Amino acid sequence: MKRSFFLLSLLMGAVVLSSNYLVQFPVNYYGLNQILTYGAFSYPVAFLITDLANRSYGKIVARKIVYFGFFLGIGFTVLFSTNFADLISIRIAIGSGVAFLTAQLLDVQIFDNLRKKKWFVAPLTSSLFGSTVDTFLFFSISFYETGIPWFTLALGDLTVKIIVALIMLIPFRMLLKTFKPI
Repeated sequence: MKRSFFLLSLLMGAVVLSSNYLVQFPVNYYGLNQILTYGAFSYPVAFLITDLANRSYGKIVARKIVYFGFFLGIGFTVLFSTNFADLISIRIAIGSGVAFLTAQLLDVQIFDNLRKKKWFVAPLTSSLFGSTVDTFLFFSISFYETGIPWFTLALGDLTVKIIVALIMLIPFRMLLKTFKPI
């Protein structure tokens, strides 16, 4: 279990760091630059990690992975991606931290409450609620009254996160054999 815990925690930190970096870049194809950033594609993997940990080790271990991933991801974000001379960069770091902890801990609790349902109900429901909370907390904290179209970016990101959450059911189901349910 220690090896899996360490691996999942490192993966969580990597997802947070990469998502915090990628959210700064809009998708500049097909007119999507006003509604979508690249962070929407990487962040839903955090819910996969949390849900696998929750299914296999329970909510206490899943919370520990969230905290470890938070400190690792946010720590590296502050050290390497935050420009302290740029208010938006600081707001991104704060927004990311608040949104991540809130959404991931919500995901852990919802998943735990639904764990006895069919295999897909808990990860899908918890990821959808978590993604929604994360998206609107992050974008409102990071970009409110900055001139950046945060609401349309949030809607675009949420749409992609929902699609990716559905796709993440495939590796979740496949990895259930590796991560045995408690």
